[in-house]
Amino acid sequence: MSISRIFTIGTVLLLASMPLISCSGKTPSNLGVSDSELAPCPASPNCLSSDAHDSGHKTSPFQIDGDPGEAWAAAREIVAELPRTRIVNETPEYLHAECRSSVFGFVDDLELHLRPAEGIIAVRSASRLGYSDFGVNQRRIETLRTTLISRGVVR
Repeated sequence: MSISRIFTIGTVLLLASMPLISCSGKTPSNLGVSDSELAPCPASPNCLSSDAHDSGHKTSPFQIDGDPGEAWAAAREIVAELPRTRIVNETPEYLHAECRSSVFGFVDDLELHLRPAEGIIAVRSASRLGYSDFGVNQRRIETLRTTLISRGVVR
């Protein structure tokens, strides 16, 4: 196969894949806290939330072990250190971050909500696009949980 043919095929493949690159999708309008809960998950399986009312989307919140302020500061720091993650909105009790995939730049929304009276940090991680996330959101939440446990701020 000639160099020019390889170049032509490569160019066609690159141009064909351009719509897939940087697939961020629109920021959902329902993010944040409403009636003391994070947004409900869509019907697709690419979302997990500690506020979900169905087993298919339910995950456990982070159970605070000690000072809620210390746990919140640690959670914020850990989220800020996640690869390809950018905190886009934060208040003293709420955090929203965008997490990008390494290959195509798909964006997932990660939300945390501090509830000191309940002794928890509620968590929600959801893909903006597609149907399945191949377990990415679950792994993200469990990575956060494991790191917070190792720091001694949640159990």
